[in-house]
Formats: sequence, C-alpha cells, structure tokens
Amino acid sequence: MKNIIALLICLLASLGLFAQSAKDAALETPPSTLKERYLYMKSKAQSFKDYKVIKESVLDGVWKISQDSLRAKQASIAHLNDSLKRVNGSLQKSNAIIKQKEESLADVMHAGTHVTMLGIDVLKSVFITIAFSIIAGLVFFVVILIGRLKMVHINLKDKTGSLDSTQREFEEYKRKAMEKQTKLSRELQDERNKMQNQRSS
Repeated sequence: MKNIIALLICLLASLGLFAQSAKDAALETPPSTLKERYLYMKSKAQSFKDYKVIKESVLDGVWKISQDSLRAKQASIAHLNDSLKRVNGSLQKSNAIIKQKEESLADVMHAGTHVTMLGIDVLKSVFITIAFSIIAGLVFFVVILIGRLKMVHINLKDKTGSLDSTQREFEEYKRKAMEKQTKLSRELQDERNKMQNQRSS
C-alpha cells in the first residue's frame, strides 16, 4: 500500500511537472499569428459531446499570442500616428509655404497689372488711357498755342508793316510839309523883298 501511495505521489508529481513544462512550452513557443494559434488550439482540443475541452496551457498560449498581437497592433498604431503627425506637420509647413508663394505671386501679378498714381492704385490700362489723354490734351493745347502765336505774329507783322507804312507816309508828309513850308517861306520872303523894294523906290 505504501508502494502504491508512493507510486501515486510520484505519478502525480511527474504529471504536475509535465503539465507545468507543457504550460511553459506553450508559453515559450515562438510567436505565431492569432489565427494559427486559434487553429492549433482547436486541433489540440478534445471533444466531449458537443463541447471542446481545451488545455489550460494552450489557452495561456493563445492569450499570450493575443496580447502580443494586441501590443504589436498598438505599437503599429502609435508608430502610424507619429508618422501621421510628422506628415501633417510637413503638410502644414508645405501649405504655409504654398500660401506664402501664392501671396507673393498675387503681389507680383498685382504689381504687373497696377500702377500707383498720386497714391491711388490704378490699373495699368486706365493709367495708360489717362496718360495718353493728358498727352493728347497737352499736344492739342500746344497746337492751339502755336496757332495763336502764329496769328499774333501775323497780326504783329501786319501791324508792324502798317506802322512802317504809316511812318513812311508821315515822313513823306513831313518832308512835303517842310518843302511846302520852305517854299512858302521863300515866297513870303520874296514878297517881303518885293514890298521893300517897292517902298524904297
């Protein structure tokens, strides 16, 4: 009886050691996918009527694999989130650069189509129209001024000619008047002389 008890104790101890080693082996198996572990668990399960009996060591292995898979997925999600943050940061920088370049391009385009005139921002076409209108007005004014100057010059020339003619006529009249006066003076002197001669005779 003692032998049977000793044998039973040895058998139970070896069974416990075997179960522990099987559990450790299941936990130490190289990681595989969750699906492979599930199929392994299903294949190792024993059937009892409509039920499957699964060893605790296999369940522990599935739990470990599921935890490892979950941690790997979480690490992958964290890594992807970090990558997404970096991509978003670079995208925001790129958007800021693009916005700055668009503003610069808009400024260049605005400068290419507008001109500041007397502190007012004006389209170049409007500025050109105003400039040509001013130039045309100035040219018209200069033409009218030149025409008026020519008319004044012609009138002045006519008046100068008329004045010269009048002056010549006046000089001619003066000369004739002097000749006439001289002639009359001589005639008067001759008459005086005659009268004196008649008195003395």
